[in-house]
Amino acid sequence: MPRYTVTSALPYANGPIHFGHVAGAYLPADLYVRTLRMLGEEVAFICGTDEYGVAITLGAEQAGVPYEEYVAGWHDTIRGTFEALSIEFDIWSGTSRCAEHTETAQEFFRALDKAGYLARREEEQLYCATDDMFLADRYIGGTCYECGHTGAGGDECPSCGTWIAPLRLEDPICKICGGTPEKRPTTHWYLDLPKLRDEHIGEWIAKHEWKPNVSAFIKNLLKDVPQRAITRDMKWGVPLPPEYADQGGEGKVLYVWFDAPIAYVSFTKELCAQRGDPDGWERWWKGDDVRLVHFLGKDNIPFHCMVFPSMLHGTQQGYTLPWQVPANEFYNLEGGKFSTSEGRILDTTDLFERYESDALRFYIITTLPETADAEFSLQGFVTANNAHLAGNIGNLVTRVLKFIAKNYEGRVPDLSEEHRAEMDREILEGCGSFGDPALHAQAFQFRRAAEQLIANASVANVFMQRMEPWALRKTDPGRAASSLNTLCEWLLWLARWMAPFMPGKAQELWEMLGQPGRVVDQHWPGSPEASTWRQLENGAALGTPAALFPRLDDPSQEPA
Repeated sequence: MPRYTVTSALPYANGPIHFGHVAGAYLPADLYVRTLRMLGEEVAFICGTDEYGVAITLGAEQAGVPYEEYVAGWHDTIRGTFEALSIEFDIWSGTSRCAEHTETAQEFFRALDKAGYLARREEEQLYCATDDMFLADRYIGGTCYECGHTGAGGDECPSCGTWIAPLRLEDPICKICGGTPEKRPTTHWYLDLPKLRDEHIGEWIAKHEWKPNVSAFIKNLLKDVPQRAITRDMKWGVPLPPEYADQGGEGKVLYVWFDAPIAYVSFTKELCAQRGDPDGWERWWKGDDVRLVHFLGKDNIPFHCMVFPSMLHGTQQGYTLPWQVPANEFYNLEGGKFSTSEGRILDTTDLFERYESDALRFYIITTLPETADAEFSLQGFVTANNAHLAGNIGNLVTRVLKFIAKNYEGRVPDLSEEHRAEMDREILEGCGSFGDPALHAQAFQFRRAAEQLIANASVANVFMQRMEPWALRKTDPGRAASSLNTLCEWLLWLARWMAPFMPGKAQELWEMLGQPGRVVDQHWPGSPEASTWRQLENGAALGTPAALFPRLDDPSQEPA
């Protein structure tokens, strides 16, 4: 039986996350994990904040706070967004706070070096004598050597878009003190990606079965693979192993792109230590029964399809390579990209105050950018809520349960053996497109899974319209009760189908049906561990019915 290690790309702890991030890497992973667990699969869901790098040091320095305090604040802010959307990880850690991370990242460095996959060389870099430090690219300004723009940075030119080679900048300056930096030699280590490609990873990538949009993206990855620097001259980061100090490693840290994916492993170690099994982490990362699944946006495809697999393989320590990388395209905001820096974001605090988070969660799932860019639209959200949630699922729940509360003392109406076969045949075969949402979720087709959930709710609405229990109650009470009993059973399935999509609303429905415990802990309908389709007892007490999904007002009609 496979064991699933599921990761979501580590959010960078220098700002809030927006719905573009949520749709790319976090909500689909949460839906996938919840579905697998209800199917009885063994899963570890790993995530945390990426807390090193120049962007963070700059942000902390501009804010005038220590690096640790800066990343801790964003760590908690990001966690709050996940909690509001019911996205639950088994471990939510961070690269600067995880006790296992430094040692794990250093061990990767040692293992890659021992296996011959690191190259060490000396090169020139801009150095500020005033601040006594080598300057990372974002600490450098100057004049672009391509277009002459005087406001170029050490990473790119905002005028012509050129990726800048800092040593070629004209009139370079240190952004910290404003002085003129000088060129000095320094030593750095590089990951030998060409060697790893030629020895194994190139063939593995070519033979591996990828999601179609991922496959199209990586076709050109292998053509011009450079050696990639994995060290930087900085104070904030994972230091090189101490034995490298006399080789030029003093004062150097691992490049953030290198240490960040290793955090998946170190966070797993932290999780297992919390569970009292510190040596158990290997069962999630090594062995033929491990399925490693990375959820991310398409900008992270090169790292997770080539660079990180190269690192895993290069350690020669038996790590499992990714089984699936279900990367999504970009999720935009009403015709333009989400952008924190440009202010193109939604006020999530306001949204969560105005709307049900489960309804927002479901709308994002129905508009995920699985194979092409997609977008969030407030009008689209309201329309979808009113049609699919309030008009379909909510209307079904209210009509069934309130009718039973009024006419059957809030208890499950009796199913007669005389009508059982007829009822089963009608609802399971005769009322529409009944199917299993889990089949689509397992194939990373989450939008299709959501469509199937709505279709399954529609089946019960069609059944109710055909049976007309309000009329049958007068002419054929036994058949009316049997039809309502069947609808209660269907709602019991519907609550479990809803659980990965809308866990809060699924729990509300579960309790309306008089069921104990948490619906997310139940087995998936139709799974080998689940009970048979009918499991309610005649006369069993139901809970108090309530409106599950309110209709929403048209946002275009709201006063400004």
